[in-house]
Order: sequence, then C-alpha cells, then structure tokens
Amino acid sequence: MGTDGFGRRIDYLRISVTDRCNLRCVYCMPPDGVEWKDPNLMLTFEEMERFAAAAVAEGISKIRLTGGEPLVRKGIVEHIARLRALTGIEAIALTTNATLLPRMAFHLAEAGLERVNISLDSLDPDVYAKVTRGGKLSDALAGIDAAFEVGMSPVKINVVVVRSLDQDLLSFARMTFDRPIHIRFIEYMPVGGDEEPAPGGACSSESSAVGWTEADHVPSDEILARLVVEGAAAGLGALAPVAKGDAPGGWGPARYFRFDGAQGTVGVISPLSHHFCGECNRLRLTADGKLRMCLFSDEELDARTVLREGSDQDVRALIRAALAAKPESHNMRRGTVRRMSQIGG
Repeated sequence: MGTDGFGRRIDYLRISVTDRCNLRCVYCMPPDGVEWKDPNLMLTFEEMERFAAAAVAEGISKIRLTGGEPLVRKGIVEHIARLRALTGIEAIALTTNATLLPRMAFHLAEAGLERVNISLDSLDPDVYAKVTRGGKLSDALAGIDAAFEVGMSPVKINVVVVRSLDQDLLSFARMTFDRPIHIRFIEYMPVGGDEEPAPGGACSSESSAVGWTEADHVPSDEILARLVVEGAAAGLGALAPVAKGDAPGGWGPARYFRFDGAQGTVGVISPLSHHFCGECNRLRLTADGKLRMCLFSDEELDARTVLREGSDQDVRALIRAALAAKPESHNMRRGTVRRMSQIGG
C-alpha cells in the first residue's frame, strides 16, 4: 500500500492523455487552444501504461483518464482496454465534456470503462455556448443519455460554480429526480494565472482572456444554502445529507445530499472553503510526462525522462519520491503556472 509522508493512503492516479480539446472553455484554455507541443514531448499510450503498471505496484488501484478532452486522442478505447487488463486495477474512470460520447460510449464500455464524470457548467444553451466558446448543449446532453444507455455507473455531472455566470443551480438539481444522476457543484479553483479577467467577463464581452479571480469564487456553504432555499420555494422538499454508505461510489472528497424523492444526489466539492488536503489520495501524470503531487502546486517530477531512459525500478522509485514529496496542504495558494487543460483536472 502506498502512503505519503503524512500517512495518507495514495491509491488514485489521474492520467491526462492529451492537453487538446474540442471545446475552448473560458476558464480552461485560450480561445485558440493550447500551443501544440512537439509530439515527441508527449507521452505515448505505451509509456502511460508502463507508468500505470509501476504505479499499481506501488499501491495505485484506481485510474481516471482526463485531458484536455481525452476522447479526442486517437486510440483511447484500446488504451482503456489495456489499462483495464492490469492486475490490481479496481476501476477505470473518465472525465469528459461528453460531446463525443454518443458515438463512442458503447466501445468505451466494451473496453472496460465503468465510470464517467461529465463537465457541464450550464443548462442554458446560450450560456453553454459562451462558456465553451461555441459548443452545443444538445451534444453534451446526448452524451449523458449515451452513458446511461450503455450502463455506465455512476454518472456524475461536474458543475464549476462561477459567480459572474449567474448559473441556475436548481435546474441541475431537478435532473436528479429523473434518473440516478449525481450532480457535483465544484468551487471555482485557483488554477492557472490569476492576473487576467474572470470567466464572466470573457462570457459577457469579446474578451479572450481566461484566469481565476477571487470575486468569482462561490463557497460551498453558499451553494448549499441556495439549493435549500430555492429547492423549498420550487417544492422540491428538504435537502438532506446522504450517509456515506448510501452515497455514489467515489474516489474523491465530495459531500452528498438528496432532495426528497430524488433518484440521484447533489454534492459539493470544496477545495478552498473546506479543503480536503488531509484526505487527498491522488497523484497526477500530465500528458507531457510530469508527475504532480498537488493540483495547486507547480512542483513536478520528470516522469518522461525516467520512462525513456530508466528501468521499471527507476519508475517505481520516482513514484515513491513523489509520495515522499507530496505536501501536507495546498496552503490556500492562488494561481499555478499551468492551466487546467495542461494539468488534467
């Protein structure tokens, strides 16, 4: 079992398979996308699989594939099948914007993908188009349907709450009455530079800036208070905490609640207002082969060089070094050199 210097069990690896995406969300990347790197600087699937095998030997049992948008990378289905075949892997999950799921969900499930988190920040088609810079809400909703049709479970929706977007949170909560879907409202996180205008400004004007500002942060307690008041006013009933044993299976820090009679749940993820560093269980491998110990830290270890020049034992030693170097807390840091699409969420 892999543990870090503070006794936390580290059993969860997030692998970014690409920093490219078919959308251009204002809080994630510039309007023209990230600058394309030399392909030789990006990890091959074989290198990711070799790293994953070493990570499993060091205690990792859960893998989530992220991006960018992981489904834009050719060969992702076969990659999932090979990862799923690794002895010691309990489950493979994927974070996606869902727009490519309608034509890929069956093949992904057949390859062994069981769980999916879908990033969706608005159910208003116009707001969605502004946030994604041209995306179609209908494509994302069709992707949600496709995930259910092939039996993926749990299906979770990740909603980044941004004050200046004036999102209708209750519209997401209503989705939990129709089927067992799990909505997670996520505090807007200080990833990427914080010197540029906030997403709301980029949505309401022709600005192409991205970034994080304090003004757009909405604490999870405020999110829950809104849901309680608006839910009661809309006749949805009480919002009650969900016992841990009844919550949707997960590898992260969400706190879950349920409206009376709902099939699904609503949850909050609070990296700032109620940080969960003491329960952190993950490492991150970027698409260009950097091993990150904390989302909010710029400290990275060079896994790509070790994978290309070292032995399997060297790779395992690097993972142990990462566990030893993992910080106790993000210490409320604001801003990182890499943007979210370059880290992998």
